Amino acid sequence: MSAAAQPPLFEIAPGERPLLISMPHSGTFVPPDLAARLSRAALDLPDTDWHVPKLYDFAGAIGASVLCATHSRYVVDLNRPPDAALLYPGRRETGVCPLETFDGEPLYAQADAPAQAEIGTRLARYWRPYHAQLRAMLDALVSRHGGCLLLDAHSIRSFVPELFAGRLPDLNVGTADGRSCAAGTAQRVVSRLSAQRRFTFVVDGRFKGGYITRHYGNPAARVEAVQLEIAQCAYLLEARVPSFDAARAAPLGVLLRELLTDLAELRGAEARG
Repeated sequence: MSAAAQPPLFEIAPGERPLLISMPHSGTFVPPDLAARLSRAALDLPDTDWHVPKLYDFAGAIGASVLCATHSRYVVDLNRPPDAALLYPGRRETGVCPLETFDGEPLYAQADAPAQAEIGTRLARYWRPYHAQLRAMLDALVSRHGGCLLLDAHSIRSFVPELFAGRLPDLNVGTADGRSCAAGTAQRVVSRLSAQRRFTFVVDGRFKGGYITRHYGNPAARVEAVQLEIAQCAYLLEARVPSFDAARAAPLGVLLRELLTDLAELRGAEARG
């Protein structure tokens, strides 16, 4: 595939409310030269946030902006710090240019692993453009509305023994232990999720928010950020290559739409006040 035939690095859908949904891990494109170096296990892209854009297909209807990556996290992980700093010291985690899957399987033969120079090239080519676009969209929303909310939208297999014990709760809310958003925003999330009984949830449990939530969430600068990590069994048929289950996903879609509409209205009211 020629460079001209490759997809753009991300897709953008602007909205009119002070709400931006970032989807950094739902991309599945791997440049052919890199795909040729990946292991058989890696080519299935098992750590993809499968079908997250489809789950949030209501975003335009509620006035949310969307920024969605098209390239796989195996190319570069947009939710990891560029300096390779650890998000969860003492726990196993994958890096900005991962070398293994969540299950610990190598992505490359040892001789094909990216050296530091290649990692720097990938950061410049893939990581920095996404973050420049994210920053620009947030700045535009703050300028227009006086503030905004960033939802960093993720999903993960419900069982990943190498990363966490047992089954993950359905909805995993991350607020960087309350630093990335105002207390009222976190309370609104808890209130909305507590009002239903279909999906289990936890706040700042195994997932407290990755680089995006921690870096951009700054209530003092009028940008609040919340990460939502969803166990894929809540909306997918989990398999080697998962498939979207519309019937299973429908109740979750309703809940997410209600939650984000509520948060957008809250953010808009606070900005006006």
